Formats: sequence, structure tokens, C-alpha cells
Amino acid sequence: MDVEALKEEAGVAACAYVKSGMNVGLGTGSTVKYTILELGRRVREERLEIVGVPTSLATRDLAMEVGIPLADLDELEGLDVVIDGTDEFDPQFQLIKGGGAALLREKVVAQSSASMVVVADGRKQVDTLGAFPLPIEVTPFSYNTTKRAIEKLLGCKVAMRLSNEALLTTDNGNYIVDAHTGPTLTNPEETERRLLNLAGVVQVGLFNNMCDVVVLASSEGVSILEKGD
Repeated sequence: MDVEALKEEAGVAACAYVKSGMNVGLGTGSTVKYTILELGRRVREERLEIVGVPTSLATRDLAMEVGIPLADLDELEGLDVVIDGTDEFDPQFQLIKGGGAALLREKVVAQSSASMVVVADGRKQVDTLGAFPLPIEVTPFSYNTTKRAIEKLLGCKVAMRLSNEALLTTDNGNYIVDAHTGPTLTNPEETERRLLNLAGVVQVGLFNNMCDVVVLASSEGVSILEKGD
């Protein structure tokens, strides 16, 4: 199977964690897109009754297109499950997220959910986080000062993320920097804490102690990895 077919298989398999009556966080990215498409099909054809909370404007638009009822997180008393993608996950199920520039909203939704299911293909499974550049959302105010502070703290190259040759602006009106640490993040909790101490940092793309299950697609098919196994 090619990579896209594997993503689709994993995205659809993750829907097994969604039941009628649930409030569901809807993640962002190329794999969880297939989860949203399948949930929309189940809403239309199987009368699945859910309320979705999107983590980005792109996810909101797709969910509306396929007929998933949506609500603001503030209108609900928490979520039953969030299904999202990841850029990397390690053996402790710590994650790097933010490749789609939605890390702030994704983390707010994940922290509000009783459980987190991640859909991924085998390329995202690593021994140590950091080969994928760590996304960090920063305020536009004096962003170069914040960028230099991050470089000093992490001791690595940090690049402003661009879109169409201009600084990428998130759904929240902030910028993204990508820290090229390499696979060195052996203590992601400490790294997150230190970065959040910098005043210009809004949020860090380290999702620590949130993921419970990974639905993993590989050349051998889809497998379910549960934290603690």
C-alpha cells in the first residue's frame, strides 16, 4: 500500500473510538482528514450522533462540508475523545505536533478531552523526538528577539516558518518558528517547561502525557498501540 492509502486506513480505523452521544475533538492534518470524512459518512448514513470541536479553520470547513454538527469548546463540558495526527511519537507516547500550524488549538482541545487517539503512519514512530523540527508558536511582537532566545535556549538553528514567501500566520494571528534540534529531545517535559518560560512563546508543539492510543498504519496493516503496552 502507498502512504496515502495507509493514512486512509488508519484514519478510518480510529473512528472505532467514537460512539453516539460523544463530544469529539477533530484534529488537523493529512491523516485525520480521513477520520473526519468517515465520521461524516457515519453521521449521514448510520445516524451517528456526535458533536465535533474542530482544531483549525480548515478542519471546521471540512467537518461542515461532510455534515458533522459542530460546537465551540466553551459550549461543552469537556470532550470524550479527540482524534488527531502527529508528526512524531516516541515510546512513551510523547508527541511532536504542529506541522499543520494548528498546535495551540490542538493542545487546548487535547487538554479538554478525556482521551486522545492519534492516527499515524509508521514514519512517525521514533525512538527519540526531534528529527522533525519542533514547532513553536510565538507572538508577532518582537518575534526575532523571541527566535534568538529560543536558539540560545535550545542551542540549535531556529527558522521562521513561511507560506508563499511570507511569514506564516496561524489561525490565532501568531507566527510559527521551527527548531531544528535533531533527535535529541530525551526529556520533552523539561524542554516544554523551559520554552514556555520565554515570554514571547505562546505554545510549544510538544504534547506530553496526553496520548492514550496510537492507530498505526504500516506496510503490515493497521495496529493499535496503547500506552503502557
